[in-house]
Order: sequence, then structure tokens, then C-alpha cells
Amino acid sequence: MIRFFITVLFLFPCSAWSYEVQEVEYGGSVQGTVTLSGEVPDPKAYNLVIFPDPEYCGRISNGHGWRLLRDFFVNEERQLQHVVVLLEGVPVGKPFTLSVPRVEARDCRFLPFTTVVRSGHGVEVVNMDPVMHDIQGYETSIVTGTRVLFNSPLPFNQRHQRGNLHAMHDHKPGKSLVRLFQLSKKRRTFVMQCGFHAYMESWAIAVENPYYVLTDEQGHFLLDGIPPGTYDLRAWHPSIKLVSKQQVIIEPGGALTVDFDLPAPSRKKTALTVRTPPRFTPAALGREFTIEPILERQ
Repeated sequence: MIRFFITVLFLFPCSAWSYEVQEVEYGGSVQGTVTLSGEVPDPKAYNLVIFPDPEYCGRISNGHGWRLLRDFFVNEERQLQHVVVLLEGVPVGKPFTLSVPRVEARDCRFLPFTTVVRSGHGVEVVNMDPVMHDIQGYETSIVTGTRVLFNSPLPFNQRHQRGNLHAMHDHKPGKSLVRLFQLSKKRRTFVMQCGFHAYMESWAIAVENPYYVLTDEQGHFLLDGIPPGTYDLRAWHPSIKLVSKQQVIIEPGGALTVDFDLPAPSRKKTALTVRTPPRFTPAALGREFTIEPILERQ
């Protein structure tokens, strides 16, 4: 087994060619595991009382009125889930079927938390909640900052009982919202946030070919059907700003094993932490109610 360690990059270079579909003969494969080194950062914490719909959104909370935004999903072996592993520099290969990925607004969170997009295509957002969301899409870069791509309201799902916010409904999909966008040159990172519920985030990296995959619960990935050649294999996590890569040589019918160790970021204490007692309680809204984590206690 070959084990590679992180190489620091600040930007994803844009491809100088367009991808073409072509039958792959004697394709190779690459697999491996992504692990996290260092201490897992604490999740961000949001006082539900200061955002709309605290009762419904509080169905997922810590039991004390706070919603936690977890961005690292690590098992006991420190293997990291939801990392996008992708090959760059692949000019031809298997069909590239991804066009517009689907993101669900479900229980006041975006699912999936990490995905991929294609520049010039877009994203579909479906509201599964009986509450209103506000979809804000951005492209972002460490060097050049953030640019707004779109901002659109997402009406509440009328297929669910508005008056019974604690109902354990089966999340029938409401109307979908599709927004197309073109990323700026050299920008590859896309993020969505709800303008009403700041703890709702979904991140994506723009891909230029179909050779990408997200790591599973064991941090494992597998890419196959790769045309022989020399490519860059990259691992991307939205909360790790320095991206790792390793050059790989795919032999005809060959199989590689490449492991990644990603460094946990050092996150300073911010206002987004649980405060006891909280500065604001349901009494601040002029009425008494209980925030119950009946769906998930974080």
C-alpha cells in the first residue's frame, strides 16, 4: 500500500480542455482511505430562539435550545466521511451524467452537506419542510473572497400540516427551485446557506469529469474505469482550506491504493458556541414554548 501525505494548494487550476466521452479499454482504478489528523473541531452552535421557526427547527437540537452545525463526520478510527475525492486532468472517459445535483431542505438542514456541481449548470433545491427558507448561493475563494450567485426564496411545503410543526411527517417533496450559475475563472468552491436559518449549509466543489466520489462512513473511496494516464488525485473537504493532491499514474488494468491524511483546522472560539445560560430564551419572543429535540438530540 502506498501512503501519501498532504500537499498544500491554494487554488484549483482550471482545465484547458473540454471533457469528451469515449469508451475506456483496460481502465484502471484507485482506492484508499481518508483520515483526519489532529483534534476534531467543535461544531458551531446557534441559539434557535434568534432564528425563525425555533420549535420546528429545534426538533434537531442539543436539548437546551441550540442547533449544532457539524462539518466533520469521523468514526472511532478517525476515518473521515463526506470528503470529495476526484481526479483532475482526465480529458476523455466514461459518460459524464451529472448536470444539476439535488439538495433537500429537510428538518432545517441541507442534505447532503457535501456534494459536487458543474460550472455552467446549476443546482436544484427542494423544500421538504412546512417552513419557509431563503436560498443564498455563493462562489468562494481563499484569495479573492466571496461572490453572490443567486438569492431566492423557497416557499414552505404546503403538502405538510403547517399548524402541527412537531408532526412526524414523511417529507413529501414540495416544489423544486432550480438555479443555474457560472463560476468565475479559477473558482471551484460553491456554498449555499439559508438566509433565515444560518445553521443550514451545503458545500460543493466544481468537477470537470465524472471521476469523483464521496468517502463513506469508513473514509473509503474507489474510482474505477479510469483511462490509463497521469492525473492529479485530490481530496477536498469544505472546512479544510488547504487541499491535498497526489500525482498518480494509472496503468492499463492497474489498481492503486492511495491514502490521505487531512489536517484538522484549528478553530478559534467564536460567538458560535453554546452559552449557559443563553442570552435569549423563548421569553424574549413574548411567549413561552419548549424546544424539544424529538427527531435528533445532538
